[in-house]
Amino acid sequence: MKPSDARFFDASAIGLSGLCLLHCLALPVVAAFLPALAFWQASEWVHVLFVMLAVPLAGIALWRSHRVSALPKALWMLSAGGVAALAMGAIGWPSHAWETAITVAGSVLLASAHAWNWRRRHSRAKSCV
Repeated sequence: MKPSDARFFDASAIGLSGLCLLHCLALPVVAAFLPALAFWQASEWVHVLFVMLAVPLAGIALWRSHRVSALPKALWMLSAGGVAALAMGAIGWPSHAWETAITVAGSVLLASAHAWNWRRRHSRAKSCV
């Protein structure tokens, strides 16, 4: 695997987490001022779309890194927790009142896992030079 491939997948996953955070935190405020955007705030399909993009992207990014050098179990657990929280938020479980908090937590967990993976790969590449 070329290092640029791994960087692309981790960067894409971090970017998707950022979009998710923007959707969850900023869009309600913007929609209050621009009611035409309220459709995007309340659309359940957007949440499902984020999860459907996040799961394979996270899986590919982490698996490709794992094939080069085994990932710590804590990184896998952090990723799994993030994906699980995103999925829970997308379906509104345990209640819709918790949807934003759970989704934000999942997005932050998943972005943190990818940032850790990125940093881990970078430090490993520096030690090989």
